[in-house]
Amino acid sequence: MANKLFGKKKMSVVNVGLNAFNDDVEKQNASSAQVKWTPPREYAPEVIEALEKLQRPDVVERIKAANQKVVERIVEAHPVLVGFGKAIDVVPGMTKNTILHAGPPVEWENMCGAMRGAITGAIVFEGLAKDIKEAEEVAASGKIIFSPCHEHNCVGSMAGVTSASMYMHIVKNKTHGNVAYTNLSEQLAKILRMGANDQSVIDRLVWMRDVFGPMLAQAMEKAGEIDLRSMLGQALQMGDEDHNRNIAGTLLLFQALAPYMLETDFTIEQKKEVFQFIESSDYFSGPTWMAVSKCALDAGHGVPDSTIVTTMCRNGTDFGIRVAAFEGFKWFTGPAGVVKGPMMAGYKPEDSGRDIGDSAITETYGIGGFAMAAAPAIVPLVGGTVDEAVNYSKEMMNITTTVNPNLTIPILNFRGICTGIDVVKVIETGILPIINTAIAHKDAGIGMIGTGLVHPPFEAFEKAIVALAEEISA
Repeated sequence: MANKLFGKKKMSVVNVGLNAFNDDVEKQNASSAQVKWTPPREYAPEVIEALEKLQRPDVVERIKAANQKVVERIVEAHPVLVGFGKAIDVVPGMTKNTILHAGPPVEWENMCGAMRGAITGAIVFEGLAKDIKEAEEVAASGKIIFSPCHEHNCVGSMAGVTSASMYMHIVKNKTHGNVAYTNLSEQLAKILRMGANDQSVIDRLVWMRDVFGPMLAQAMEKAGEIDLRSMLGQALQMGDEDHNRNIAGTLLLFQALAPYMLETDFTIEQKKEVFQFIESSDYFSGPTWMAVSKCALDAGHGVPDSTIVTTMCRNGTDFGIRVAAFEGFKWFTGPAGVVKGPMMAGYKPEDSGRDIGDSAITETYGIGGFAMAAAPAIVPLVGGTVDEAVNYSKEMMNITTTVNPNLTIPILNFRGICTGIDVVKVIETGILPIINTAIAHKDAGIGMIGTGLVHPPFEAFEKAIVALAEEISA
C-alpha cells in the first residue's frame, strides 16, 4: 500500500501516535521518529479561570519580575557546611518529645507504614518507650509532637524522622544568612529512614549519636567551613546527579573532612569504624545536598507575586508543594504517587509504599532527577535508558525559569541546571517535574526494597494556581 501511495521513495515518518504505530513503520524498513506526546490534560473550570487570570498582560509582568527576583536569590545562594550538632541544640523548635517527619503535615493515624516504623524506632532510640509495641502506644497517645521537617528549617530523607538526640548537618547560606539542617546518613538499606526499626537499627543510631556525630562535630570545629556549592558543582561534573548517585560527592566531602577527623580526640579504633562506615555506601553526602538545596530555595521564599515552587516533599500519604508567593507554610497537596522502577530481589511492586521523603528538595533545586544527564550511570538504578535520562534534563527546561551557572552539566555543553519550577508553566504545558527516588516497603519494620522514578500529582499544582490567581490578580 505504501508503494502505491508514495511510489518507490523511502518514507521518513514522524509518529505522534502510539509506539505500536512506530514499530509497524520500522518493520516496513522505513525510518521513523517517535514523538513523546500525550493528549493535553483536561482541567477543571476553576483551574482554567485561574490560568487565564495569571496570563493577563499586567499580571504576567508582575509575575515575571517577582520570579526573576526569586531565581536570582536561589542562584546567588552560597551554602557552606559550618558544623554538626544535636537536633535538640540546633534545630528551631525542637524538644525532647518532638519528632520531625518528611513531607507536609500528617497525623499519626494517617501515616504510612514506613513512617510509622521510623517514628516508633525513634521513640525507642530516645528512651521514650522500652520497645516498638510500647512506642506505638506512645505515638498514638498525644505525648509526641509531630511536625514537618520543613517547618523547622530541616529536610529528612524518606520517612525524614528526626529526633532530639540525632546529629544534624548545619548548612549556612553565606549570601543571605539563612540556615538549613538535615540528619546523618545511616548508609545501609535496613535503616530507620526506610522504616526499619529492629535492635540493629537502634544500635546504629546510638553509635551515630555517641561516636559518628561527635567526631564530625569536632572535625568541623577545626575545619571552620566547607564550600558545599563548589563541591556540588564538582560532583555533578564527575558523574553524580546528587540525589541517588553520590559517589563523587561522598569522596569529595570525605576528602575535605578526613584530615580534621584524624585530629579529633577519638581512638584509632573509633576513627577506623567511622571511616569504614562512610566507605560502606556512597550515600554519606546525600543528605548534605538536601540541606544545600533547602538552604538555597528558602532564600527565595516569601516573594509576593512569584509562582516559583520552593518546596516539593512527600510523606507517603500526601505530596506537598510550597510556592514563593506565600510566606510561611501554606501547603498545596495531592496524593503521593507510586514509584516505578527496579525492585530488590524477593520484592514485588505491590510491596511498595507510596512516594515518601523530603529528598525531592533536590529536584526542586534542579539536581537529582532534573540533572540525570550528568549521571548516565544512574540508569540501571532507577530504570529507563541513557537517552531518557538526558531528555529529562532537557524537558525540565519547559517548566523552569532559568539555569544556574554555578552548577553545570557537561554533556549538555555545560548548561546550568534547570532552576525555578513555575506553577504556571506546569499547568500550561502539562509537564510534571521528574523525581528519582528510593522505594520503602509499605509495611513498618522492613526498609528499602527498590528505586525508581515518580512524578508529583497534578492536584497540588492545580490547587496552587487557583490560590495564586486569588493572591496575585486580586
